Amino acid sequence: MPSASAPSPPRPLLVRPRKWLTWLTCALLAAALASLLAGCGSGNTSGTNADPASAVPASAVLYAGATVRPTGTQKTDALAAGKALTHQTDPYLRLLAALQTPGSPTLNFSRDIAPWLGPHAGIFLSSLGSSGALSSLLQQGLLGGSSQGQFAFGASAAQGAIVLDTSDAGKARSFLSAQATHAGAHATSYHGVSYQLTSSGVALGLVDRFAVIGSESGMHSVIETTQGTSSLAHASGYAKLLAVAPSEALAHLYTNPANASAAGGGTSGEGLASVLGVLAGAHEANVSLVTSPTSLALDADTLASNTQTGGLLAADPESAQALSELPGESWLAIGLGHVGRTLNQDAQDLQGLASLGGSLTGSGQEASAGLSIGGLLQALLTPLRALGANNAQAKRDFASWMSSAGIFASGSNLLELHAAVAISSTNPARSRAAVSLLGEQLRKTGVAVTSASIPGTEAAIAVRLSGLPVVLYIAAGPDSSGSAKFVLGVGEASVQAALRPPSTLGASAPHTTAAASLGEGIQPSLIVDFPTFLSLVEAVGLIEDPSIAKFVPYLRSATTLVGGGHELNSEVQRFRLVLGLQPAAANP
Repeated sequence: MPSASAPSPPRPLLVRPRKWLTWLTCALLAAALASLLAGCGSGNTSGTNADPASAVPASAVLYAGATVRPTGTQKTDALAAGKALTHQTDPYLRLLAALQTPGSPTLNFSRDIAPWLGPHAGIFLSSLGSSGALSSLLQQGLLGGSSQGQFAFGASAAQGAIVLDTSDAGKARSFLSAQATHAGAHATSYHGVSYQLTSSGVALGLVDRFAVIGSESGMHSVIETTQGTSSLAHASGYAKLLAVAPSEALAHLYTNPANASAAGGGTSGEGLASVLGVLAGAHEANVSLVTSPTSLALDADTLASNTQTGGLLAADPESAQALSELPGESWLAIGLGHVGRTLNQDAQDLQGLASLGGSLTGSGQEASAGLSIGGLLQALLTPLRALGANNAQAKRDFASWMSSAGIFASGSNLLELHAAVAISSTNPARSRAAVSLLGEQLRKTGVAVTSASIPGTEAAIAVRLSGLPVVLYIAAGPDSSGSAKFVLGVGEASVQAALRPPSTLGASAPHTTAAASLGEGIQPSLIVDFPTFLSLVEAVGLIEDPSIAKFVPYLRSATTLVGGGHELNSEVQRFRLVLGLQPAAANP
């Protein structure tokens, strides 16, 4: 405990970006299901009001729960947000296929589901192996792709189950029986509980008034849990996180990386497995989805850690400070804390973000020729990987002087476009020497490097990277306050904008608006303005790039994305993301 006379500085907080990719993917899935069912009519919603988490094993790796029959303001907000995001009268209607087992005809909510569905639903994974089917389901429901007829769960698909509260057990049993018949399932039992099993390993049954559809191992886990083994609802970490979750949340996602490690088999592969494969050292977390007519908010609450610092999306005071020093006209701004420790991971996480986008759209980095989003990102990651390399030389030459960093893009058209990474230095001599040292590392990989002279800098080089149509300048020098900075800028003007911006974000209206949107006294460490981003992407002819094209309709519905975090209490840290939405009437 710190003494009263010598208080400790605020503890830096970390939420790992790969965890964020997982949260975003699964929370969108839970939100989609909730929005879908919320918009299909109230029906009979008496239900058992039972929490599906009480039937989910405590060993679950991932669990998403949702209020699927909301009422009042919660229902109104869910529908408004869904319509604003998707431009559809019945948002996410395609995701009714989540309950459509092999051989089943197209489901109709009013006829097939509403007569028996209760207020709550959940979906869990018991292992991460073969979890790509869930990504396929997300693609089908959110991006309009095809799931190729594969059900999310089964012997060769995801391991786990969908668990639904029921308002009428008899009608639920009839629905499950009809689905089983269409799939050619046969009757079997486990621990005295009967269920149906298809040849592909899809299990369907009624367990303690819960309708369960999933893999056979998932069905067995639910049966065991309802018969007395440890449930997620009573797990210590889950209970602590749910206790501080916002009461108005429509859906939430819980993740426990320790369970993933214990389960094994989930450190590689595609989809969710690839995203979760590098969570070593991460902690239990719960992400809550809160909707309003003009926004979607994700509150990620993580059990506190004294040892973790920095990160791409970190609840870190240093990250917020770094963002506040970026140019005031920036439409993209990210603050990074403690990059000397995290830059290698940050570069990998940006790569993971690009890979996830490609997997959801069915495109890869190789799918695009010439100028592409993927090519631009790969080019910019090249020097960042060298700076953050996990070896003794890189740690001595680069990591030793790095503190915080900021990434920004500004300018409303191509002629005014500036973009740079600005890293604060604790040792001006070392960061100045790092310019030539980084140039040497890049030359070894075949990159063309020449000397350069930029007014206001103390050292500079020009780098020509494959995939980047302009020169990348790497320079070191003092900023307007005299503090040492190391800058990687797209063009000479970007370096100068990073070192001596006419104004800073911390004193700008977008920063004030972002802080107000986040609430709880949270200072932003992430700001994105989507209309400006899309206009620039369109101007350079990348609007049809396969890695982004399917996302464009949704991005056009968005106004801004802001994020930041703080410590809720001595045990729980929160990082909040708020996606602003255009009102539905404003969407063409």
